[in-house]
Amino acid sequence: MEIETALSKEKNKNDFIEKTVYSILFAISFAHLLNDLIQAIIPSVYPILKEKYKLSFSQIGLITFAFQFSASIFQPLVGYYTDKYPKPFSQIYGMLFSLTGIISLSFANNFYWILFSVVLIGTGSSIFHPESARISNLASGGKRGLAQSIFQVGGNFGTALGPLLVALIVVPNGQVYILWFIIAAVIGLAIISKIAFWYRNHLIYRKPKKVVFADFQRLSKSNVKWAIAILLIVIFSKFFYSASLSSYYTFYIIDKFHLSIKEAQYHMFIYLIAYAVGTILGGPLGDKIGRKYVIWLSVFGAAPFALLLPYVNLFWTDVLMVVIGIIISSAFPAILVYAQELLPKKLGMISGLFYGFAFGMGALGSALLGNLADVTSIQFVYQVCSYLPLIGIICYFLPNLKKH
Repeated sequence: MEIETALSKEKNKNDFIEKTVYSILFAISFAHLLNDLIQAIIPSVYPILKEKYKLSFSQIGLITFAFQFSASIFQPLVGYYTDKYPKPFSQIYGMLFSLTGIISLSFANNFYWILFSVVLIGTGSSIFHPESARISNLASGGKRGLAQSIFQVGGNFGTALGPLLVALIVVPNGQVYILWFIIAAVIGLAIISKIAFWYRNHLIYRKPKKVVFADFQRLSKSNVKWAIAILLIVIFSKFFYSASLSSYYTFYIIDKFHLSIKEAQYHMFIYLIAYAVGTILGGPLGDKIGRKYVIWLSVFGAAPFALLLPYVNLFWTDVLMVVIGIIISSAFPAILVYAQELLPKKLGMISGLFYGFAFGMGALGSALLGNLADVTSIQFVYQVCSYLPLIGIICYFLPNLKKH
């Protein structure tokens, strides 16, 4: 009887560890939605801040740089630390940083106060992402591509909702109405607190087990480094180009098609929803056909549409942005899981590195493109950036990872 009870307990432990826990995946995805909804406030209010405080494109670029640099620089460090010392409740601190940033941004009345506010939100994001990526892996039950897609799509929907809610709430009423987004942060705190207890229990059950998931590659160290380098080049291409879309797309269509701020936000929403759809497709597709092919096609495959974008009317701009959004967004879940499979014992560090590098490239891209827009024009920026997806051809040299 005692043996049967012991076996039953052991089976329950294994089920707890090895099953795909969809309730946790959807909860962490919704938390990601709320986190990235808060982040999306920043570029969404750029037209308001630019007009109200007479900011230049260079200053807009520096605001994005400050936000994304703070969101990127800490992520590998947080991931490296939590690989060694997991902190189930660390995400709560991250959301508190973001909550403070929202309040600060609502009342910011000069360029430097705005910078301080976005750094607070960026710091919150840098704490949130590495541990969240680890939680989605732990809850995946081996379906890592699917788990990453579920996690990522929450963030994408949050990013898509940001401009829409800003258009409905902040644009008609003024900057102080950013305070309404405190509601998102409070709901996020409640969800993250629940997830933290599951994560803590998962760590207790997992203590005897040393490996999080089996190695999916038998590559030499030099080949692993080469593959990581290629992935980082791909992220440079993808996120430098994405920076032109996330930070300056509203300015681009306002300038080219003479739209109002509110109308431009609706067009931005169309692109961001397409981006979310692509994220849903990317992870499971990588599980099915191989992550290398998804990464290659999703970056290089966007090139012809990106090259056409600067030369079409508003209707075809929307069509092309939907196609570009779906194609280019499918890459990141596949990139992240591919990198985790290269270094399966360093989940937090590799997740932090890739999230951090992605944010860093977005920061650098926004700063440089803002400068270029001031010197030339916002339309010229889109002509130059249209060539960036061509760099994705380097994915051809990624090694295939086979299951053993």
